[in-house]
Amino acid sequence: MQAARRHVAEGRRWVVDLDVEKFFDRVNHDILMARVARRVKDKRVLLLIRRYLQSGVMVGGLVEPRAEGTPQGGPLSPLLSNILLDDLDKELERRGHAFCRYADDCNIYVRSKRAGERVMASVSRFLERRLKLKVNRDKSAVDRPWNRKFLGYSMTWHVRPKLKVAVESVERMKGRLRSLFRTGRGRNLRRFILEELGPVLRGWINYFRLAEVKGIFEELDGWIRRKLRAVIWRQGKRVWRRAKRLMLRGLADERAYRSATNGRGPWWNSGASHMNEAFPKAYFDRLGLVSLLDHHRRFLRTT
Repeated sequence: MQAARRHVAEGRRWVVDLDVEKFFDRVNHDILMARVARRVKDKRVLLLIRRYLQSGVMVGGLVEPRAEGTPQGGPLSPLLSNILLDDLDKELERRGHAFCRYADDCNIYVRSKRAGERVMASVSRFLERRLKLKVNRDKSAVDRPWNRKFLGYSMTWHVRPKLKVAVESVERMKGRLRSLFRTGRGRNLRRFILEELGPVLRGWINYFRLAEVKGIFEELDGWIRRKLRAVIWRQGKRVWRRAKRLMLRGLADERAYRSATNGRGPWWNSGASHMNEAFPKAYFDRLGLVSLLDHHRRFLRTT
């Protein structure tokens, strides 16, 4: 990602975003094995890899032989994809292009839209003729780098761009968290935070530690705390329980009772002043909630 940002900072303000259509499903076995054989001379290893590629797939309860593609999720598949697409890397280097590739995701950085369209056409022909791979025309595009994402990241439009978390990555994370919150409504809050939320949030912020735009982490932290306040509100169930809990958290009796009887739903109350005052950030910090913004700041201090 640092290389991608450097290419854009050098004036390559257009990107050819290539998406290979169903890459892991359509890899040609003969072409792939020919590339593997350039590096592996042991025939027993080659036979083992061939059998791995041809291992059957379960369709409707029956095992069918695999004529093309690699097993998705297998530990060997990413390595084999790099071996196959090494030809693409060498071709792009020969042409003098600035590019970034990870497995089947490839971005090529150019200085104009017209140049990008030429590169898109020529590289698509190369992939189809040399490697028998088809470019997905609907998902591939020549566009500004800040309008596209690469490995979950995007970047700002500034002359010296900054890396940021792509909008799609944030929405995907929110979707995953929503399903967790649904399962955590009837559980002990501390245990839910430590056992369910903690590992997910740590893994996510570790992956996006290179991001330089911090606003999204602050926004997502606030959204997570609001969702937790909604869980707390639901757990109260009855008016007197909610009022008593607000009193125990320091609210005046009259205000606590008025808040508990406002007739609003959990999401509205989770964003209201009485819940924010009763359950501030410090409360969730004591429960062990991972703060994305705080973790990101620690990453910046250590780099």
